[in-house]
Amino acid sequence: MDLKFSHVDVLVENLEEACTYYAQILNARISNALVWERGGLHVRYAIALIGQERFMLVQPLAGNLKELLDRCGAGMIYRHCYSTPDIESAYDELIAQGVQPEDENGKPLARESLQSPSGTRIIWLPKRFGHFSIEILEEKTLEAFIQDAFS
Repeated sequence: MDLKFSHVDVLVENLEEACTYYAQILNARISNALVWERGGLHVRYAIALIGQERFMLVQPLAGNLKELLDRCGAGMIYRHCYSTPDIESAYDELIAQGVQPEDENGKPLARESLQSPSGTRIIWLPKRFGHFSIEILEEKTLEAFIQDAFS
């Protein structure tokens, strides 16, 4: 599978406070605040850029990530995210290995349902080790989405 590291997702209780902190302390460029809402999951998030490195600050409002925040607290890196030039090939390779890709709520994801609320095509691997999650995003649409988030 052709993957490259993209970013990590970090749980925060207060998005504005976290964005201000990283902007001041690390001189991070912070994107506009964004919203993801689908299937009971509702989060606000922002992208922090430090040079070419990036991470996403995620404030859960409802769903499984809100439950995780309530149980484990803020500051948890709960997801590593990778990009691929061909999301459908990645999906097919996972299926061939006996791995059923999932959606953000842990439900089986069909190949024709890779579109996300952000416009980026995306899949998740099933969680195997606690709360840790791996996300795979289509590179071209992810990079366009990130660029748009800063305009």
